[in-house]
Amino acid sequence: MKAAKQIGLKVLGWVLLVVGIAAIPLPGPGAMIILASMFVLATQYEWADRRLDRVKLWALEGAADSVKTWPRIFVSLLGVVWLVGFGTYWGTQPPSPGWWPLPESLWLPGGWWTAGTLIASGFVALGLLVYSFVKLRGKDFSQHKRRLKQREQQVARESERADS
Repeated sequence: MKAAKQIGLKVLGWVLLVVGIAAIPLPGPGAMIILASMFVLATQYEWADRRLDRVKLWALEGAADSVKTWPRIFVSLLGVVWLVGFGTYWGTQPPSPGWWPLPESLWLPGGWWTAGTLIASGFVALGLLVYSFVKLRGKDFSQHKRRLKQREQQVARESERADS
């Protein structure tokens, strides 16, 4: 049972990491998905545990940066509206337009399953945006960076001692 749990956590962590990396250029909260993947992978791998603090700082700084100014918040809200609106449009399965060169069956495939993931992504993005606005807006991460650097230096010194 323990082996099955370990395999399940590894698979979940790697799937989340791949989805998170894909979500960076695509619509979606890529940094937060990568952070979630690192939390899962850190339970299974030492290398992930060592990098968890750096990834956490990166994700939180990115989230704080996304709500730094009102224009950024507005653009993020437009992204949420776009995801939910496009998901709703996708789910209604409109006919393919005249310029669509492929068979009709390849126009917006997946129906409400695909539409639901777009809509869910929009609501997750909205939740993260609200969280970032309430908890992270205007937050200074310099103290976290100093602590992280000190911790990394301490680990490096301990590693050097262990090697000697």
